[in-house]
Amino acid sequence: MTDASSSPPTRPARIGLVSVSDRASQGVYQDKGLPGLRDWLTSAISSPWTALERLIPDEQDIISKTLIELVDQEACDLVFTTGGTGPAIRDVTPEATLAIADRVLPGFGEQMRQISLHYVPTAILSRQVGVTRGRAMIINLPGQPKSIAETLGGVRDAQGAVIVHGIFAAIPYGLELMGGPSIMTNEAICKAFRPKKSA
Repeated sequence: MTDASSSPPTRPARIGLVSVSDRASQGVYQDKGLPGLRDWLTSAISSPWTALERLIPDEQDIISKTLIELVDQEACDLVFTTGGTGPAIRDVTPEATLAIADRVLPGFGEQMRQISLHYVPTAILSRQVGVTRGRAMIINLPGQPKSIAETLGGVRDAQGAVIVHGIFAAIPYGLELMGGPSIMTNEAICKAFRPKKSA
């Protein structure tokens, strides 16, 4: 089932996908972040959208420049990063993101850690952030496909009912508030929340 509580999208959303990994960017092993993120979004988004993908090393300047390029030059409405959000010295994705942000959206980091704590106690070590730059949202995600899916889609009980909302449920309405395109979702994967319009 597709959500249809809002008007049809005015244009396809442009979504940047950035995998941050020293070894994957050097070809030491195959990147899993981009395929995991792309697969989840493909299953969850029912309206037209375009992906712009980047695979880059854990270098703060490169991460910041990539985010600026995707938002300012490529006109992305939404950018997801994967990886580089832990406490290790080389994990600098949050710093690179905050350095180019206009505003912080603290609820995203709070909710992502809340979701992950249902699965692993080490979720408290995660430093993911959500920010805005211009009319775009930029959100740091974990690096593993399973964790990406859990963070975006939320926690479900044995019957499949959502018990903790994933962060993607809030993104379509947030983008609309910022003047971005409408994103429709496949409710079996993720039901986008939009307030009911008053009569």
